[in-house]
Amino acid sequence: MNIAQTTQDTLGLMKESLAKNVTISTGLSAYDLQAPAKNLFPIVTPLRNSLPRVARLNPGDAARWRTITSLMGSGFDAMGWVPEGQRSASMSYAANFVSAPYLTLGEEDTVTFEAEAAAQGYEDINATATLRLLQKTMRKEEMALLGGNASLQLGTPATPALSASGSGATLPTGTYSVIVVALSFEGYLNSSVAGGVVTTKTITGNDGNTYTLSGGSSKRSANATQAATLGQTLNATVSSIKGAVAYAWYVGSAGSETLQAITTINSTTFSAALTPGQQPASAITTDNSSNAIAFDGLLTVGFNPAYNAYVQTLATGTAGTGTFLTASGRGSIVEIDNMLLQMWNAYRLSPTVIYVNAQEQKNITAKCLTNSSGPLVRYTVDTSQDKPYEFAASGVVRWYYNPMTGVEIPINVHPDLPPGTLLAFCEKLPVWYQSNETPNVAEVLTRRDYYRVDWPLRTRRREYGVYTEQTLAVYAPFGVGIITNIGNG
Repeated sequence: MNIAQTTQDTLGLMKESLAKNVTISTGLSAYDLQAPAKNLFPIVTPLRNSLPRVARLNPGDAARWRTITSLMGSGFDAMGWVPEGQRSASMSYAANFVSAPYLTLGEEDTVTFEAEAAAQGYEDINATATLRLLQKTMRKEEMALLGGNASLQLGTPATPALSASGSGATLPTGTYSVIVVALSFEGYLNSSVAGGVVTTKTITGNDGNTYTLSGGSSKRSANATQAATLGQTLNATVSSIKGAVAYAWYVGSAGSETLQAITTINSTTFSAALTPGQQPASAITTDNSSNAIAFDGLLTVGFNPAYNAYVQTLATGTAGTGTFLTASGRGSIVEIDNMLLQMWNAYRLSPTVIYVNAQEQKNITAKCLTNSSGPLVRYTVDTSQDKPYEFAASGVVRWYYNPMTGVEIPINVHPDLPPGTLLAFCEKLPVWYQSNETPNVAEVLTRRDYYRVDWPLRTRRREYGVYTEQTLAVYAPFGVGIITNIGNG
């Protein structure tokens, strides 16, 4: 047999062998990887998208302005009578000086040379890395605009009030000690029952330098104790703290309390055996609620007693459930009506948008669309379309009518707003405020808006940074309204 025949026979045997033994599981098949990579992460930034961004000509280290908050007439402020031939006295002003330092937000990423080469024909990973950096910076900026905290200290909560009641619970018999820690907006986002309450975190930057951020938690309260027998539920409440949107509860024997719950109201209940191995209360030693390298977001401006925003903290109510929003019986919410009335009476303005958590949107809808409000609900049919008479299930309240101003206020769900807190915001002052002088209630003042830094090569990887230098200027804090400590019901 010659070499050609031998080769043909060998190939034939190989084909026969492969036909019998090779399957998809051997991996000898094409690899169909779709390009580009699918970005399956949400980038929801309603405040960043809606707040005007204004670049200052000569920004310096901070934005500064003066606000004139009132004109006070001479004599009786409400009476302007002057005798014939005589002169009035001089009026006076209430003026404040305000300063808002520029701060930096940013994020970084790296791409190795090997990854860059391997991605050829798939996607431009240098470009997509920059895009994702920008998107993540925008998300961090959104949370800063909503609840950044540079000025508001939560301090030390009061000692919790405890009781035990009821039957049917499985909490073992014992004497329980409870400690509470208040959480700011940032503290609520950073903390979890499984991961614990965040105190501080030291970050090592890509330049080798370190810096420390406070996580958004108060000091821990003094402990309170309560005896409970098997079948009883342990109830805990604490006085609400202005600026707190949540509370972390540590429970156990005295001196061994561990984190058992985080609530967005100032009360909770415990009816089952405690979870072992959780963060101890001893981990909380100082007030870590604010950051010197931050600016105040809208929530912090509203909560800060130095300003004159509208803030309503609902009563403690029943432990574990709190106090709910109240239906007026005429298709509105009593607490929102009171806020609108107070903002009009005090400052002659109305919010132009109301941000809520999905929980509050659901509860507002349930309380506004009831049998008693049915006669007040209008059903609109588009007669220009040749369609059958039809309804859409699961309606929702999208607008809230302000009877004082005739403004229809959109109700928008914000992805980061905690349950139990509602934020109303007047984006533009009405015309009687000479709004050409203050066209926007709040602006993002930018010293240097989004920019990319390509750091010099020092290893076989490309290093990028996306940064923005800005501050939030809230010219009229009284345009902010907050209702908080809202129960879910």
